Amino acid sequence: MATEGEEQTEDGEQAEAESRTVTRDLTMSRAMVEAIAHEMREDDEVFYMGEDVADYGGIFDSTQGLLDEFGHDRIMDVPISETAYLGAAVGAAQAGMRPIAELMFVDFFGVAMDQMYNQMAKNTYMSGGNFSVPMVLTTAVGGTYNDAAQHSQTLYGTFAHLPGMKVVVPSTAYDAKGLMHNAIRDDDPVVYMFHKRLMGIGWMPAPEGPKTPVPEEDYTIPFGKADVKREGSDVTVVTLGLHVHRALEAAESLADDGVDAEVVDLRTLVPLDTETVVESVRKTGRLVVVDEDYRSFGVTGEVVARVADEALDDLEAVERVATADVPIPYARPLENEVLPGTADIEAAVRDVAER
Repeated sequence: MATEGEEQTEDGEQAEAESRTVTRDLTMSRAMVEAIAHEMREDDEVFYMGEDVADYGGIFDSTQGLLDEFGHDRIMDVPISETAYLGAAVGAAQAGMRPIAELMFVDFFGVAMDQMYNQMAKNTYMSGGNFSVPMVLTTAVGGTYNDAAQHSQTLYGTFAHLPGMKVVVPSTAYDAKGLMHNAIRDDDPVVYMFHKRLMGIGWMPAPEGPKTPVPEEDYTIPFGKADVKREGSDVTVVTLGLHVHRALEAAESLADDGVDAEVVDLRTLVPLDTETVVESVRKTGRLVVVDEDYRSFGVTGEVVARVADEALDDLEAVERVATADVPIPYARPLENEVLPGTADIEAAVRDVAER
């Protein structure tokens, strides 16, 4: 874990990066690849492994172009055996390397649950601190493109629930690059969950927003630092990933009717920046938490509980917007009904604003 001094250094590094004049925009996938390539040039122990990550470049462009520069020894396609290659990544990390292992869809975590939950997350503790596991597990999350119940979940709460892993969820290209640099350099296991619809790939158009200016230089974004993507005074909207952009769209619509919503992007779930959320709620008095994960036992309940713990007297109204507790439907109309959209966020904000 970073010390207080290290966090101050990271904050200064981020502020310096943000102050630079940047004249180019990148998609989120290009920003991720740029960070990975930089770290691979700086450290020969960094390598990438996963299904279709070499010649294909990742089905969501997560490794596009890396094979040409680094070759098959460091950009490795693996057989379809998540247990085998994630276990190999854990072993390589414990031996001093810095592997990045891609789980193609987060929905597949079940077949390799032991390697993630019992080995990657716990081996530092089980060895009495004699081993660290400096690996990054990247994985694609989210629905909205009709891929049904086994390829469309987000499962943020599943990974954030278990101690031992840091959990990162970028929403813009700028954040994706800074968080990836930090993830690869971290000495603890990091789960890096990227939403498919934010990657900027041709067959899955992204909403307005994730393609942002990105400095060419390397920079880090510290974990546990939420970002206020839009300031407001009436209602606090806390969210992450794709739904940052859904919330911003809702906020712009609400502004036309005189409702001023503040949008807080969590950026990391572990550690969670409770302080920024509570500070916003103390200002607005009203809270809406938006999450593409299932409603029960998830991010929305956790955020509301933390605000209740810290600022119950300031909380005048609260609402949760999340995916219904059902398998994600294949049919487009049914999927649209189950997953939270901009109109759902707008309705929830209006509801708490009027109480």
